[in-house]
Amino acid sequence: MIETLNLPLGERSYPIHIGAGLLDRAELLRPALRARQAMIVSNPTVAGLYLERLQAALADVQTDVVLLPDGESYKSLGTLDAVFTALLEKRHTRHTTLVALGGGVIGDMTGFAAACYQRGVHFVQVPTTLLAQVDSSVGGKTGVNHPLGKNMIGAFHQPRAVLIDTDTLGTLPEREFSAGLAEIIKYGLIGDLPFFAWLESQMDALRAREPEALRQAIATSCRNKARIVAADEREEGVRAWLNLGHSFGHAIETGLGHGTWLHGEAVGCGLVLAARLARRQGELSEAELVRIQALMERAGLPTRPPTELSAERMLELMRVDKKNLHGALRLILPQGLGRVRIAEAVSEAEILAVLAGA
Repeated sequence: MIETLNLPLGERSYPIHIGAGLLDRAELLRPALRARQAMIVSNPTVAGLYLERLQAALADVQTDVVLLPDGESYKSLGTLDAVFTALLEKRHTRHTTLVALGGGVIGDMTGFAAACYQRGVHFVQVPTTLLAQVDSSVGGKTGVNHPLGKNMIGAFHQPRAVLIDTDTLGTLPEREFSAGLAEIIKYGLIGDLPFFAWLESQMDALRAREPEALRQAIATSCRNKARIVAADEREEGVRAWLNLGHSFGHAIETGLGHGTWLHGEAVGCGLVLAARLARRQGELSEAELVRIQALMERAGLPTRPPTELSAERMLELMRVDKKNLHGALRLILPQGLGRVRIAEAVSEAEILAVLAGA
């Protein structure tokens, strides 16, 4: 069964195909190719599992390959240069299409390379991790990290298609699978209370990777994200809701060093910290906080910040966040379950209290 969603952005609209065995479905990829030339960007781990199948599906296309080092610590401008070098050496024109085969790091870097190469070429997302399938592959945010901050260098550049083969989750390590569940839970918190309740009832099935539960969770997550991106493509309003937990999470990732905690682990912890802050401010009941924390724990995610980072260091890192406005901290906070708000000029004393566990 294939489910196809559409992200409506006028001339930049694109399909999101979800189903099993889609890597072999060449007809789903062909409409996204501008010409018979493509560059697949992947890493050695994913390429060893899925590259041959993707190449076979594109057998009548000039399909070159560049493999990037595996891991968040390599998500940098220096690593990205390998993509540009490969494109130039293989004489790819402005009509080429870049194909991202991998997780969020590969997808973000491939999209940014596509935004930059010859001032913009097409690209396709073929995400192979749960987190990438439900979040980073949809919406057109691309970029790389800087030692002083996560995703501080990038561009909005929408893919021409997203191909989500749910079979790829069968080879995903348990830790990375749990990391993807954090972003799924986020969609329930920001605007879909029935989905949050469904996740509470289906978390055991999801952890067991039952195909139908996974398909529903991925499709619902993509549908929620597509709705928000269609309403606010460049994050001038409601798209900021998708950053729930991310200010705390990005501080954890930067403070520990990119890749020490997985992005989803940091976001999962950040979601709980945002909920604790909302509880302190009287916007979340104790029962609601308990439900959020319990679901995160059932997903196998951390709910306390790393002991290696002091509250003061976390706050220092949160001050260097691209979501802040006019020098003031700007966070997304839950208002009960299924509702969030953009909180301007959040009290640093309140944040410190939450980070310190008060």
